[in-house]
Amino acid sequence: MNLEIVIGLETHIEQNTTTKMFCGCRNEFGAAPNSCCCDVCTGMPGALPVINKEAVSKIIRLGLALGCKINNISVFDRKGYFYPDNPKAYQITQFHHPICTNGLVEIEVGGKTKNIRIHEIHLEEDAGKLIHNNLTGETLVDFNRCGVPLIEIVTEPDFRSTAEVMAYLEKIKAIAKAVDASECRMERGQLRCDVNISLRPFGSEKFGERTEMKNINSFRAIERAINYEVERQTEILNDGGKIFQQTLRWDDVAGENYPMRSKENANDYRYFREPDLNPLYVSDEEVEEIKAKMPLLPHQRKAMYTEKYGFSSYDSEQLSKEEYIYTFFDAAVEVGIRPKTASSWIQGEIAKIINEEMAEKPAIAVRPKDLASIIKMQEEGTISQSTARDVLKMIWGTNQNPEQVVKEKGLAAVSDDSAIRGVLQKIFDANPQAVADY
Repeated sequence: MNLEIVIGLETHIEQNTTTKMFCGCRNEFGAAPNSCCCDVCTGMPGALPVINKEAVSKIIRLGLALGCKINNISVFDRKGYFYPDNPKAYQITQFHHPICTNGLVEIEVGGKTKNIRIHEIHLEEDAGKLIHNNLTGETLVDFNRCGVPLIEIVTEPDFRSTAEVMAYLEKIKAIAKAVDASECRMERGQLRCDVNISLRPFGSEKFGERTEMKNINSFRAIERAINYEVERQTEILNDGGKIFQQTLRWDDVAGENYPMRSKENANDYRYFREPDLNPLYVSDEEVEEIKAKMPLLPHQRKAMYTEKYGFSSYDSEQLSKEEYIYTFFDAAVEVGIRPKTASSWIQGEIAKIINEEMAEKPAIAVRPKDLASIIKMQEEGTISQSTARDVLKMIWGTNQNPEQVVKEKGLAAVSDDSAIRGVLQKIFDANPQAVADY
């Protein structure tokens, strides 16, 4: 059969707010287990939730960045399900009336652009975390993550390839970081993805039966999981079999998925309006105030760099991805470094040092004016290109003066012909046999 892939995504992004979604507990990764909990986020009887205004502002910023309509009135609902990391036995979310709807994200794959429709973006609370001990067979529960503000972005089933999914996720991640909605550190579970996949004959308008893979938390795992599931479904359909609607768990170590349960429908969660929260009202004036303070988005910055400096699409994109990169680039140009030279150093030697450091939070640990000094010495012939790279490493994270380092360590290039001849003569005199052999 000639089959077409149909994919829809539900992307969960943990917000970087100071406190949790409905209580005053710290929103802190890595704190001692169960040290950031209270009666509200652990579901004690009589405890009442209060909406976090900072979380509302952050989701509005993200919604605006993704072209969504910001609804003046949105409503919180209870989604009922029982699991050990969910102490209330329900999750506060937005099902019937989300805060953001009808967005659009433009992606580029293989030189072609495509629009991915955003069905909705809603606010909810995260669940706790189960910690499994394979040696003892015990499972412990850490409730610190309970109640952390969570943004869920739901797309329409517009993806037709793994490449489109990866391009979309890269863009969503960059935008969420740019508007300061989240740090999106996937190793901390701050960006996770549910992938809905179905196959259908090319030309058919009817969707096939879909499966869902839950909470995949790395781009590599998402790519592998999609490819595996597409291959699995293709084999079943080509053999005349049937795909059953179910939830699957992706095992990245084994490189395969396995069924968790039959796929739920909305009725299974018994959604109803959260009785302890009033509807959330956001005025047009508040939305306009947030819009006026929006930063330049990655794709906007990319277009600006391409037009202003004549960069390639690739170079502009690399410089626009992370705040610490474009902030340094702009400062480097400001102190007089030519844009193309600054770009070359940032994507070359600076990127190499950062990759070697493998820091949790990457940063460029050299001042733009010091990089300008190194480049000037190299261009004037005071130091070689190799020495320039060495000097950058020597002053990295120290704020040392590069000119002083070159002077103190005797790194200046020797261009005096007679001095070089003198050194060579001493080498010849010390090695007469080697000279004679030559």
